[in-house]
Amino acid sequence: MKKLFILFSIWLCVATAGAQQKERNLYSVAFYNLENLFDTIHDANKDDYEFLPEGRYKWTAEKYEAKLKNMAKVLNEISRDRISEGAAVIGVVEVENSQVLADLVIQPAISNYKFIHYEGPDKRGIDCALLYDPEQFTVTHSKLIPSVPFEGDTVHLTRGFLVVDGLLAGERVCFIVNHWPSRGAEPPVRVHAANQVKALKDSLMREDKKLKLIVMGDLNDDPMDESLQVLGARKYPKQVKKGELYNPWWETLENKGVGTILYRGEWNLFDQIVISKPLLKAKKGLKYDHNEVFIRDYLIQQDGKYKGTLLRTHGGRTWLNGYSDHFPTIIYLRK
Repeated sequence: MKKLFILFSIWLCVATAGAQQKERNLYSVAFYNLENLFDTIHDANKDDYEFLPEGRYKWTAEKYEAKLKNMAKVLNEISRDRISEGAAVIGVVEVENSQVLADLVIQPAISNYKFIHYEGPDKRGIDCALLYDPEQFTVTHSKLIPSVPFEGDTVHLTRGFLVVDGLLAGERVCFIVNHWPSRGAEPPVRVHAANQVKALKDSLMREDKKLKLIVMGDLNDDPMDESLQVLGARKYPKQVKKGELYNPWWETLENKGVGTILYRGEWNLFDQIVISKPLLKAKKGLKYDHNEVFIRDYLIQQDGKYKGTLLRTHGGRTWLNGYSDHFPTIIYLRK
């Protein structure tokens, strides 16, 4: 019996060590629309007046600090249940400037993160950015590619395309962070944005045919919409041809009914992370494992008129001290 106990103990230690090793070889990449992360100071030449102390939302220092704390709570918890270090990289949108990002990453919950940001052309001042844990991801190059207006339309400009290149788990991985024009614009405007990202993707992949590329963002379209088809983001792995992308969120929305934004009682999944074929079919190194919409009870209204909807920062002009009108999304990569 004693011998059997010793053998069982050895097996348990080996199995536990194997499980721990498995999780150490797991990395996550996330995306989150922070929904109007504005400071309380006017930026010259930007229409940020709603988010000033005397503006529509009476945006005070107290509310701003609460928003930073709430955002940090979510960002800290993303994938933490699977990976002790949390997400390696998190693309974010609807950030006003570098100062709000600096204020964000000094929050104790996410003080391990640094950020990449360039001032974009949006009239309200909201931009794309990339948060990253330097212990997991090393930045080698970054730039903001300006967007080209659709038929001269300067109202519905996309926010530019943030390209960040670096090393994740010792391998080159390239990210493109997007925030395409809202549903206030007609579909051709987002198709135009998709064409620009496709051209950028094709250029990067001509230089490196084995490039592990991740395109993420609030695309303001669902995975089955025309813009995503123009981008070449396919529903099933077997459909992905050379130079195309895999979009795991198509099945998430269409087959499972899970979305990231609720509008008039219907779920949409605008917050997507799509990957190049080398991440899908890798025979060695980093490879796509699975995806997840990050849903937690505290992100959802638990009572009242809007029970079941996302708990936002504001409901109309009323401050709710919530989070965002979007759920975050995550993909997991295994080394």
